[in-house]
Amino acid sequence: MIARLVLASANPGKLREFRRLLEPLGIDVVPQAKLGIGEAEEPHVTFVENALAKARHASAQARLPALADDSGICVHALGGAPGVQSARYAGEPRDDARNNALLIERLRGVADRHAHYYCVLVLLRHAEDPEPVIAEGRWDGRVVDAPRGSGGFGYDPHFEDIETGMTGAELPLEIKNARSHRGHAMRALLARLQADVP
Repeated sequence: MIARLVLASANPGKLREFRRLLEPLGIDVVPQAKLGIGEAEEPHVTFVENALAKARHASAQARLPALADDSGICVHALGGAPGVQSARYAGEPRDDARNNALLIERLRGVADRHAHYYCVLVLLRHAEDPEPVIAEGRWDGRVVDAPRGSGGFGYDPHFEDIETGMTGAELPLEIKNARSHRGHAMRALLARLQADVP
């Protein structure tokens, strides 16, 4: 049973979310920055490979179990782009406004606006773990030209949920968490961890 793990992320929102979910299982979540661990490189073309790389990097440095995620938006008409490049779509430094502007520009005149958010979570018991726990989640929607809503982050103001017709930035947090890619992945991971608890 895992008592403590390192979170391979510097995102304070993710830290709060993971702590809240894993606390009932008695798992203490420590951010990698608190242990002096920098971000891992993400050179891969798939979400799962990047999440594995981040988890292995953090686990090796901390000598603890590690949890990492990789996520992004995949637009059908763009062959799945921005995909793993979602956070850096418009280059460095990362900037949500520039990323969104580039996405809308590339979709100008394109009728097919179907897209989905995708998230993969990877949990390693140790850096060389041959059996990582992998959970994934998907959220279907479409890209809209005009941003709507003041919540969320990233592409949320331009991502319209198929069922509700609201953007990720308009949805109340509870509904967003129930529908989102990260929410689905977290629940799948939680189910796997609870199944492993004696």
